[in-house]
Amino acid sequence: MRQVSVLDAIRDGMWDYEPESIAAEEYNATRAMPGTRAKLNVLASRAEQGLPLWHDEDRVSYDDGVDRPPEGE
Repeated sequence: MRQVSVLDAIRDGMWDYEPESIAAEEYNATRAMPGTRAKLNVLASRAEQGLPLWHDEDRVSYDDGVDRPPEGE
């Protein structure tokens, strides 16, 4: 069964909806620069899938364009 998104909950009148906690390892970070159409598309896709909007490894600034190795490597 597909995860309920906040958009589904609003549409269905589930006003007390709280999404399940999802570990960052369960979905991908994005290197898309903040404010770009690419980043907005990623955020929209996450919302539609019921995923958290933000990932700890998402790109957060222009200067953050170089891929970082995962923690501990």
